[in-house]
Amino acid sequence: MCELRRMPRSTPPDSPMLFEDIPLVPTFELELIARRAGHWPVAGADEAGRGPLAGPVVAAAVILDPDRIPNGLNDSKQLTTARREELFVEILATATISIASSSATRIDTTDIRKASLDAMRRAICGLAVPASYVLTDGLDVPAGLACPGKAVVKGDARSFSIAAASIVAKVTRDRMMARAGVVFPAYGFAAHAGYGTPQHRAGIEQHGPCSLHRMSFRPLKREAV
Repeated sequence: MCELRRMPRSTPPDSPMLFEDIPLVPTFELELIARRAGHWPVAGADEAGRGPLAGPVVAAAVILDPDRIPNGLNDSKQLTTARREELFVEILATATISIASSSATRIDTTDIRKASLDAMRRAICGLAVPASYVLTDGLDVPAGLACPGKAVVKGDARSFSIAAASIVAKVTRDRMMARAGVVFPAYGFAAHAGYGTPQHRAGIEQHGPCSLHRMSFRPLKREAV
């Protein structure tokens, strides 16, 4: 069980305390650096869905097996839909993973950053094998973890573990939004996953928002005034 603790803010992103300058090529080097420093296992964490007008933000945490790392791991945005789906299956078959999400309601109640970090924290805490160290994509490590962590700028393009987490989060969220499109067919969620495309905006204009829409986001926030 992940124990909620008040911990000092993690080291700044890309600080020289633990990691050297790592090029923007996904490798397992960050994980091995942490392992040599006495931290193992190492989890990568990332989220998907910060920008859409509708749907949850989804976070994933992944601990890769060093002997069974799927070929072709990369930032999920750099992969085709078909390749993401293939790697998703491989990651689930070879790694320890955990997934969590924050709903549109939670996003509106707090804000997208807090909701994203909370989903990431819960994903990390949900790992069946507790992580000794966490690598997160971006600028922040979630508060309340029972292990230290490091935020890595463009981490999904630098770390295999973070890249794997980005793929799991992205595929999971896309599937959730495709299902949402069945429940709320007026918006075309399967086609755009909740992003503010012309099709989506036209659906909002014609039918108004549904329970999945983030009412704190523009243009929904402006329309609600």
